[in-house]
Amino acid sequence: MKFEKKSLKFLEKYLNTSSPTGYERNGQEVWMDYIRPYVDKIEIDHYGTCYGIINPEAEFKVVIEAHADEISWYVNYITDDGLIYVIRNGGSDQTIAPSKVVHIHGEKGIVKGVFGWPAIHTRTNQNEPTPKIENIFIDCGATTKKEVEDLGIYVGCMITYPDEFFELNDRYFVCRALDNRIGGFMIAEVARLLKENKKTLPFGLYITNSVQEEVGLYGADMIADNIKPNIAIVTDVTHDTTTPMIEKKKEGDQKCGAGPVIFFAPTVHHVIRELIIDTAKVKKIPYQRAASSRTTGTDTDAFALSNGGVPSALISLPLRYMHTTVEMVAKEDVGNVIKLIYETVLKIQPEMKLKYH
Repeated sequence: MKFEKKSLKFLEKYLNTSSPTGYERNGQEVWMDYIRPYVDKIEIDHYGTCYGIINPEAEFKVVIEAHADEISWYVNYITDDGLIYVIRNGGSDQTIAPSKVVHIHGEKGIVKGVFGWPAIHTRTNQNEPTPKIENIFIDCGATTKKEVEDLGIYVGCMITYPDEFFELNDRYFVCRALDNRIGGFMIAEVARLLKENKKTLPFGLYITNSVQEEVGLYGADMIADNIKPNIAIVTDVTHDTTTPMIEKKKEGDQKCGAGPVIFFAPTVHHVIRELIIDTAKVKKIPYQRAASSRTTGTDTDAFALSNGGVPSALISLPLRYMHTTVEMVAKEDVGNVIKLIYETVLKIQPEMKLKYH
């Protein structure tokens, strides 16, 4: 699938806009501006989950969903010497923090800082220190706590990485927060294709960009009760397990460039999953399989367990280096996930039998 210039421009702007868990507003505004021409109506809930609706008057409702938030840090403690200690907001990885530049979202705007770390020369003849929440710290150039506060930085301020989008070897998209704003991009592209191809749907389609997935699927949990869908198709990222130090016996065998990953799990509904697989076969879309015990760990679980049980399925995008600032996805896979969701949506009928026997 070749990407439109306007689509790539949106993707770059969307990825480069900070959208930390609980503070997704700026990213959501970029997303809503893009989908507005392709939907009949846009709604946003009290916590910031937003969704565009095609056929809002229809009784039968189908959700295609991604999550909008990215992992980040909170300012937790400021020392008398002006150094800042942090706690996680989501699954932030302390091992990649040392020497990273950060943006501290203070009350007076963004302040730059760096995660400091002792020089290699000073670490000789001692046990090599391991980055931990207790010993990583941010230096924003201040020498006292008052100087830090004068910059507008207080406990509770959000901290993000500024690493921006680029393409690698004309094969990969690379950026922080591809988990899972790339999902928001893909469902937005489904909406665009439906509009530009003048497709008519016999149901209401809710293109949903949920908040707060990284801390417990909270946004999806709330919006599922609001929308009360009949079917939900969720897209998120999953691990490319072909890179070093990943055990395939534990994590499965998925790789970038081999197609969307269709999940098998208790919360994945058999009928919807088989519809997706059949669509992939008929449309000759490459796909991979993966299994999750108990839960998928994605918004699929929130939708599936809502409203007495909503038939839900998960289409994942293989990704390298999850929860780092250099997350990578294959452009080919991104196009195929868009195509698979698009073609599956076109096959859904309100009268289809959803009960599994």
